[in-house]
Amino acid sequence: MSEDEPEGMFSAKGSPDDPEFLEEALPEAESSEVSVQEDTRQNLREAVMQRTGMDFGIFGEAATWKAFAISVVLFSIIAYTGLTVFGLSSTMFSTGGEAEQTSDFMIPTLNRTEVEGPVVNETGWFRLSEHRGEVVIIDFMAHDCTNCHTVQSHIENEMDGWQARDSQYNLTIIAVGSWYAEDLEYLNTSGGTYHVPHYPTGLGSTTAAINESTGERTDVRDEYNAFAIPIVYVLDHEGYIVATRSTGLGSWEDFDAAVIAALDGEAEELRLGLRDIGSDWKGIFFLGMMLSVLVFFSPCAFPVLPGFISYYLSLGAREEELIAAGKLKGKMPSAIVIGLLSGVGMWTFFLVIGGVAAAMGDAFARSGLITYIALAVAILLLILGFFMLTGGTAHLMGFVQRFVDRYSTTEADEKFTPRRNMYLYGIGYAAASIDCTAAAVIPFVIYLSTLGGDSVSIGLGSLMLGLLILMVFVTSMVSMGRQVMIDFLRKSTGMIKMVGSWMMMFAGIGLTIFLTNPELVGGVL
Repeated sequence: MSEDEPEGMFSAKGSPDDPEFLEEALPEAESSEVSVQEDTRQNLREAVMQRTGMDFGIFGEAATWKAFAISVVLFSIIAYTGLTVFGLSSTMFSTGGEAEQTSDFMIPTLNRTEVEGPVVNETGWFRLSEHRGEVVIIDFMAHDCTNCHTVQSHIENEMDGWQARDSQYNLTIIAVGSWYAEDLEYLNTSGGTYHVPHYPTGLGSTTAAINESTGERTDVRDEYNAFAIPIVYVLDHEGYIVATRSTGLGSWEDFDAAVIAALDGEAEELRLGLRDIGSDWKGIFFLGMMLSVLVFFSPCAFPVLPGFISYYLSLGAREEELIAAGKLKGKMPSAIVIGLLSGVGMWTFFLVIGGVAAAMGDAFARSGLITYIALAVAILLLILGFFMLTGGTAHLMGFVQRFVDRYSTTEADEKFTPRRNMYLYGIGYAAASIDCTAAAVIPFVIYLSTLGGDSVSIGLGSLMLGLLILMVFVTSMVSMGRQVMIDFLRKSTGMIKMVGSWMMMFAGIGLTIFLTNPELVGGVL
């Protein structure tokens, strides 16, 4: 090799037979091997993407783990706040007003000799009035209510200590089955995270409560505002409520202290009243409105909303052109009309969901499948979150989107129908949001369906009202030229989607843990 010869892969000079020459050439050979390996990995990545639409290479990108860190913080805050607010709102809307003696009730029990035997009459029924002069804990529960199991666990852990105290008054505990489709036989069957309570257990009914003055029979849930279970009351020896608990999670310190105070005859200052059952709709309405915010700003749907609305508003500048071409009849809809049409589309979706819930709610309760349905939702959230993070196209409500695409039109079609498009977009937007919010929406709808009466219409009505207000507001903001917001959302779409994907997976994992091991969640909180 002459000095004038350009250097190629080899930087050493001399004979190829020289060992030193070969030694210096090896790193270049290794570099080629690494390059082949990288090409192989790249080809495999592309093959997976082509077949599944999923890009697993994102787990090697810094942005993915930045989104992960953001999601951990957000999910922790939202989960803790959500559980706390739900518990507080449930208590807030069940108690209040002037303290009065609670209503009497009479229920059939499991009639176990050693458990119910000491507290029931000769017919095997439990009657509250027969236990005046005792402290009574009433646990409104259900077989398929997971949070109820956490309440049950705490009562079972503490009851021996409470009953062994040298107190002024005796303690009686009674669990009241509050989903009436779950019969006594079902309450007496252990399964999953549920076991038959170690304390007396009976089944409520629509005629269990007794007006001691008139003898009138009413629903025990009405008398105790016990629709949003679990709900636990501590009654002092005179029948006044001195403590209440609406969740098994978090600290029990105040509740346990009230039990001891009642046993010692020192709970008079703790007495509470029950709110008029007619105001119970406020709690359901409040929860529906809070849920509407979660659904509307779902990371599965919201990032594309400003751009979509902007496009339709911009078509106003081409209104005459579209009319002249025979593609448009009448004027383009205004910003408010676009917001209203999209909102009505969202209404349509949730009305269908509500209709299904009303028809199936009782069947769900009777079948004993509520817990398993919730568990299936949790697993779906985990799967869909992973799909969304890796670029997959799986959707919980994908069939709804196919319906929307089928009946929507574009400028290229013979007739352009912007009003119909915006209505259909609202349906698709609601369905897409469900992908991220199913863990909240589906249990909420099932819960409403088990309450009966006007609960479904009130809960879904408030959800729909909140969605309509938000849709009109955002549309109006976009029409006013809030370009900074639009630009920010467009630039942040990728990060928003990744954060939403991680949070979907966290929600799936969290809900699974809560359904299978609620004590662990309670310990964390």
